[in-house]
Amino acid sequence: MTPEHDDAHNPDTRNRVAIAPGENTASGKNIASGENTAAVDIADLRREYTRGGLRRHDLTDNPLDLFERWLKQACEAQLADPTAMCVATVDEQGQPYQRIVLLKHYDEKGMVFYTNMGSRKAQQLAANSRISLLFPWHMLERQVIVLGKAEKLPMLDVMKYFHSRPRDSQIGAWVSKQSSRISARSMLESKFFEMKQKFQQGEIPLPSFWGGFRVTIESMEFWQGGEHRLHDRFLYQRDVDGWTIDRLAP
Repeated sequence: MTPEHDDAHNPDTRNRVAIAPGENTASGKNIASGENTAAVDIADLRREYTRGGLRRHDLTDNPLDLFERWLKQACEAQLADPTAMCVATVDEQGQPYQRIVLLKHYDEKGMVFYTNMGSRKAQQLAANSRISLLFPWHMLERQVIVLGKAEKLPMLDVMKYFHSRPRDSQIGAWVSKQSSRISARSMLESKFFEMKQKFQQGEIPLPSFWGGFRVTIESMEFWQGGEHRLHDRFLYQRDVDGWTIDRLAP
């Protein structure tokens, strides 16, 4: 029998979330500890951006210089995982996929990350090298979007980075057949301890199915939140002479 009050099918309740005691509502009001949990309409969840704007005189000629400045400030602000980026790829049907990956290096050649080469993202990049990266630095009211193409890293670069990782992380790379279906977490844990015993002595070899990608940068967009939703956006696009810079409407 269908429940008489099914919130999952009620448009007035579907977009409501519970705010626990001690949390702030969208209006900035704090729900005092001990009071009943309140429901808040997610359409009302917003805040003003007040940390300051981004003006043309703040920009650098090369977007990587501005990126480096912003990344340094994200680290100094002690943001959780400041190098975390949302990596977007598409499959052969054009279906986009996203996941969070850590940036491990960047320079004029591009931005680098590592992964299991049997993973969904690696397989999709093999078929279509187009890629988008997004750095969401929410606490600083900033984000950076990178568009470009991904190319496989040379094996020497992969090996050098792999052996710089913590030993347990190296073992973990051997354990998971990334993106494959598994029946239980215990399978992973059992395999981890098995591989830990196997590689108890000596250097852990680089798995043949593990590698990395360098994203060659074609464009970078810098977004800074602004008051009254008048955000600042600047787009860098590569051309034969270097970079063109345009301000975009918010």
